[in-house]
Amino acid sequence: EVQLVESGGGMVQPGGSLRLSCAASGFTFSNYDMSWVRQVPGKGPEWVSTIKSGGRLTYYADSVKGRFTISRDNTKNTLYLQMNSLKPADTALYYCKRTAGSLRSQGTQVTVSS
Repeated sequence: EVQLVESGGGMVQPGGSLRLSCAASGFTFSNYDMSWVRQVPGKGPEWVSTIKSGGRLTYYADSVKGRFTISRDNTKNTLYLQMNSLKPADTALYYCKRTAGSLRSQGTQVTVSS
């Protein structure tokens, strides 16, 4: 079965850190560019970051640049998002997806609050 399974969300205080993981199965993970997207209820999805299939090229939204780091381990078929210096504005449902197409994870809630 082709799927993406995400883990690692939760609640954290402003300034804190979280790491999200996204485990891929059922397809050749190393062939695909991957992205993280977030969504707040009542708003459209917001692109966060993209990493190319080989892992050497990364792209970030201005809102997270310098605070978030996307990475991948193609030997483990896993995508990561390290989130540092978190702000309340980062509160959202985060999900990973293949950059092209509709395959995405179920999403995990990240809440930044004191």
